[in-house]
Amino acid sequence: MRRNAKIALRILGVVRHIKQRQLVLALSLVIGLLSGFAAVLLKNLAHFVEHKAKAWLLGEHSSELFFLLPLVGILLTVIFVNYLLKQDIGHGVSKILFGISKRKGHLKPHNTWSSMFASSLTVGLGGSVGLEAPIVLTGAAIGSNIGQRLRLNYKTIVLLLGCGTTGAIAGIFMAPMAALIFSFEVLMLDLTAWSMVPLLLSSVTAATVAHFFLGKAVVFSFTISEPFLLHNLPFYILLAVFSGLVSVYFTRMNQWTEHTIHRIPNTLVRTLVGGLVLSILIFLMPQLFGEGYTTLKTLLTGHSSELFNGTLFGNLLQDNASVIILFFLLLLIFKVIAMAVTTGSGGVGGIFAPALFVGAMSGATLARAIEVVAPGRISENNFVLVGMAGVMAGVMHAPLTAIFLIAEITGGYTLFIPLIITATLSYVTILGFEKQSIYTKRLAERGELMTHHKDKAVLSQLSVDDVLEKDFKKVEVTGKLSDLVKAISKSKRNIFPVVNENQELVGIIHLDDIRDIIFNTELYDKVGIHELMHPPVAVIPRRESMEKVLEIFENTDAWNLPVTHHNQYKGFVSRSKIFSAYRKLLREFSED
Repeated sequence: MRRNAKIALRILGVVRHIKQRQLVLALSLVIGLLSGFAAVLLKNLAHFVEHKAKAWLLGEHSSELFFLLPLVGILLTVIFVNYLLKQDIGHGVSKILFGISKRKGHLKPHNTWSSMFASSLTVGLGGSVGLEAPIVLTGAAIGSNIGQRLRLNYKTIVLLLGCGTTGAIAGIFMAPMAALIFSFEVLMLDLTAWSMVPLLLSSVTAATVAHFFLGKAVVFSFTISEPFLLHNLPFYILLAVFSGLVSVYFTRMNQWTEHTIHRIPNTLVRTLVGGLVLSILIFLMPQLFGEGYTTLKTLLTGHSSELFNGTLFGNLLQDNASVIILFFLLLLIFKVIAMAVTTGSGGVGGIFAPALFVGAMSGATLARAIEVVAPGRISENNFVLVGMAGVMAGVMHAPLTAIFLIAEITGGYTLFIPLIITATLSYVTILGFEKQSIYTKRLAERGELMTHHKDKAVLSQLSVDDVLEKDFKKVEVTGKLSDLVKAISKSKRNIFPVVNENQELVGIIHLDDIRDIIFNTELYDKVGIHELMHPPVAVIPRRESMEKVLEIFENTDAWNLPVTHHNQYKGFVSRSKIFSAYRKLLREFSED
């Protein structure tokens, strides 16, 4: 009978497992459809805002006011985010990573639409950022909220979140393989052979939806007409190193600019200052307006002279090779500043489009410089495309994503060898300066980053509050031995935290410390608590990362340590409780 019961339970478990997989496959299809529709909607919404704004401004007012549109866009975005939504929705990919690492894959319901609306205002009115990060956050939120509503476990919710992310990238770029690799490289999902199936299904579904509604107009398309020549390999190696160094500039200048703008305490003043700086940059260089894909198309179709139309130096630029190289270099430099000013002053958008723009300008700059020295040796178009992959690989620390994205949006693998070389060497170059990507740098510094290292990934899910024990009896530092004896009689623990009148931890007492006097009643009112206590070997801050907590335990060889928050006593953590919670989470991570 027992054997039959065990067999029945195993069969029931297998059936449930199959049903769970079928449910995930069905949900991945739904999420792919929704993510694809979201990508189509966002692209059209942003273009609608831009078209209406330009038609109104240029039709009824002086075109000289055109450069003020970005200021209006950022101002409207700030009003929506700060005063209507009252939620921070910037830096979408970083928010997804934080959600995976610290919120069990949970994203808020408003993330399914709020970043789409806000980014359409920012980008549609000229903010120098991309729509990709907002749509990625939207797709991830769709998957996460579906999983939450169905009360699925952590690993399934994260998988559905990945389906939404993959679908969003595939939908907006129509690049399903690059979207799948992005989920692995950037989101650092712990993929198995099974989990790739729903991700692929979501990716292909979203790409199909986008293709049906937008055709080739998702971002841009370009057919390579000039092959890769092996004798140009040294030039591509040079481009790789240059792209890596540009990526360092991209990452650090973005961080410094945002930090500088955030030092302005008043929100309205910060918005006005940032918006005016952006507007001035766009007035001087109209190519910085919006995502920049129009500029990339112009550059790739051989009409680069048209890039200088509308600039203050148009006539000078068209015939002077050195000045053209300088102009491309200035576009590269100021695109990063324009992007950081946009997001730092309150705009909502991502770094995908700016990274591609800066990469294209890196390739164009170096190609023009080589053309001066060795005319006719290289293809500028090929350098532009490979440069896009180089900077994306460096900034995002995602060489595979960069390689397959450029390969897919150009419709072939003609440049596969230079793409691999440039993306890989660019990534290696930036690693010498920046160990984390632009998405993960702040999260890693705070210990809030999920990684491919399973131990660290599990630990990132644990917080001090998860393992905090509060059943330790406190004693006042002004009390006597008699007060401690009363606490001992009511406690199941052998450690007693000592606090002052403000509930601040001032010491601890171990039961072993007083074992020789605990039964001497004559000392009950003579010996004070302050004479018996001693400082703990270490104190754990309540907001400390679990990886650091384990390091403190290892260094002190302790089994129990007190926890404080702003010096106030909160409880104790123990090694055994941490290991127990770790094993429980590890089982969830290992389920498939």
